[in-house]
Amino acid sequence: MNRLLRILFVVLLARPVVRLWLGLTVRHQQRLPLHGPAIVVANHNSHLDILALYSLFPLRLIPQVQPAAAADYFMRNRLSAWFATRVVGIIPVVRGGVAMGMDPLDGCRQALREGRILILFPEGTRGEPEALSEIKSGIWYLSRDFPDVPMVPVYLHGLGRAMGRGQWLPIPFFVDVAVGRPLQWLEDKPAFRQRIRDALLYLKQKTLPAMTGQEGQG
Repeated sequence: MNRLLRILFVVLLARPVVRLWLGLTVRHQQRLPLHGPAIVVANHNSHLDILALYSLFPLRLIPQVQPAAAADYFMRNRLSAWFATRVVGIIPVVRGGVAMGMDPLDGCRQALREGRILILFPEGTRGEPEALSEIKSGIWYLSRDFPDVPMVPVYLHGLGRAMGRGQWLPIPFFVDVAVGRPLQWLEDKPAFRQRIRDALLYLKQKTLPAMTGQEGQG
């Protein structure tokens, strides 16, 4: 039943909102993983980010794709928790869980062990529109345990203005997405975090031709 609910969520909500209401251009969509285990790392400016990322995958893969999201926001009450986990399919991450003796990434590790495609927002929270925040350390610890799992960077442009922090209804604002090549894990934690940041900033530049009305894939 959960598989059906998630597919219906994408068909009836994610794709119509992102593709029809907003409009979407994708560069190098073929670089997205088509099987797991795999990790997709993306910048985070809006709750629409999850919808946009879901809309990039074939429907047959949707049950295998799961985004990690903050438990304190999505698990506030029973109804919200049911919708977030059963319909949207999030993996709840307890922010500050280490201080409470918990492993906040346990659900993410389980997803990778089960061969799923994990969506991560390594900034940890929604940032300002079109601004990339600091890359948190959690992604390094997760990748250390799964160094051979491909990590694909994705940059989402426009969603922060379409529905940023504090907005409840999306404003029609065209969205550009650029998908990068897989990144390799580095033992040096700061260097690895910088590699992710550099990859996302590079992909951000890939959205500039669409912003200026130019053509081409870059």
